[in-house]
Amino acid sequence: MGFFDFIKDAGKKLLGEGDDNEAVKSEIESSFDDTPVDGLKVDVDGDTVKIKGDAKDSETATKVALIAGNIEGVSKVDTSDLTNSKEETLYVIQKGDTLWKIAEMYYKNGAKYTDIVAANKEVIKDADKIYPGQTIVIPNFDPSVFN
Repeated sequence: MGFFDFIKDAGKKLLGEGDDNEAVKSEIESSFDDTPVDGLKVDVDGDTVKIKGDAKDSETATKVALIAGNIEGVSKVDTSDLTNSKEETLYVIQKGDTLWKIAEMYYKNGAKYTDIVAANKEVIKDADKIYPGQTIVIPNFDPSVFN
């Protein structure tokens, strides 16, 4: 998977309150019903979060990266040591975006916003509360539809 880039000044405030490594790890683990990554290790170094372990699948690996990257103060997430990962289509929410508008852009069908919410349930806690700079995964995106 490699590196993900994020907007450093957007996201949930967790860093600087104590053990940053434990805070990010706890945020990841508490966002899932089951253990998302066996042997999860998190290393926060400045504005970069390095994640190690064995994710149960590639979708989970992507969500783990998104959870870490949507923390204020994080601009890069390194998942090169996170196994079971593959490239996913990511989107950075812009001012004025709605999930409906994003679904229309990617799927040519605004009603498919529910697919986006379902694929990002660990990142999007409330479909009515998305914010500029938040990065989400666009599930099952077929680039041939994008043109």
